[in-house]
Amino acid sequence: MNKEFEEKFLAPYAMKSCDSRGRVYKEAEHPYRLCYQRDRDRIIHSAAFRRLEYKTQVFVNHEGDYYRTRLTHSIEVSQIARTIANALRLNTDLTEAIALAHDLGHTPFGHSGEEILNELMKKSGGFNHNLQGLRVVDCLEQRYPDFPGLNLSWEVREGIVKHSSVFDIAVRIKEFLPEKSPTLETQLVDVADEIAYDNHDLDDGLTSGLIKESDLEGLEIWKKINHKISQKYDKIEFNYRKYLIIRGLINLQVTDLIQATQAEITRLKIKKYTDPHKIGKKIVDFSKEVKELRKPLRDLLMQKLYHHYRVMRMSTKAKRFIKELFCEYIIHPQQLPSEIQQNIPKEGVKRVVCDYIAGMTDRYALDEYKKLFDPYEKV
Repeated sequence: MNKEFEEKFLAPYAMKSCDSRGRVYKEAEHPYRLCYQRDRDRIIHSAAFRRLEYKTQVFVNHEGDYYRTRLTHSIEVSQIARTIANALRLNTDLTEAIALAHDLGHTPFGHSGEEILNELMKKSGGFNHNLQGLRVVDCLEQRYPDFPGLNLSWEVREGIVKHSSVFDIAVRIKEFLPEKSPTLETQLVDVADEIAYDNHDLDDGLTSGLIKESDLEGLEIWKKINHKISQKYDKIEFNYRKYLIIRGLINLQVTDLIQATQAEITRLKIKKYTDPHKIGKKIVDFSKEVKELRKPLRDLLMQKLYHHYRVMRMSTKAKRFIKELFCEYIIHPQQLPSEIQQNIPKEGVKRVVCDYIAGMTDRYALDEYKKLFDPYEKV
């Protein structure tokens, strides 16, 4: 995508590269890559992005190779978000960059890691994975001699910090105009994230056996998709039907989202990329009917998967690991790697330890735990 393409094919309300607020540190434009394309590439090549491969989505890494990780989840969000952005003629480069970056601030062991770090940092600014994601791209990634962090465009950084979900806390940062709604591209990634984790967590739940097909048979949204598949395939193994149903669920929600959002854009007379900022409400959203269809499925996931005793055991163990690591490093910071210790005078020991633990993968955190507390483990 180049500037001529943006002008010709993107909708008037799409966020175009030429309208970007720019970067904190000035850089010359690239001869054949626009700013959001460069942002996407910087994110993909970052160490934080690679580490997502071994960070928990729902199931801890050693539970099995099949289950989603933060990396595969981010790729799936990006794929869904690009499809929606194309249909709405929004900026796919900006959308993709935000989607790939939206989980960079996540801790090992999923949301349980975030919860315990927030508790441990309560008197020192707390912990929020959106804020941590911004911190990662603004200062923790060290790849360029001319500036700290990745020096991403303002709009991608806004997309990271204004990303929200059922698990998140509202974040207020003056630089990102908290009183104003974000770009349509940011709003789009937010909903694509919901679609991805609802349906792919359902897939993982069924594969693990924590969710049974019988648990879903009473749900209207499940019956709706299952009926269509049964009409086409008289007899089909559950393994195949499961994939077809997951695909059907995603397609139903994506199609509805595109149609409902386009109708809302028309109704609100959105003409420019600045108009969503003034509206002050969510524009990219499902129809009322699909919201009602989705709710029982999301309630079931919460009850049967996220609150399943095995998942709760993993969560409790994870919190214990992280708390003990945190306390040990705080008391004996000399046990931290030397390149980490050198940040303590500037950032303070608690924030440095928090950054270090937040950046760990599941397996690295487990290895560190063994090295610190198992007397027979080599250090």
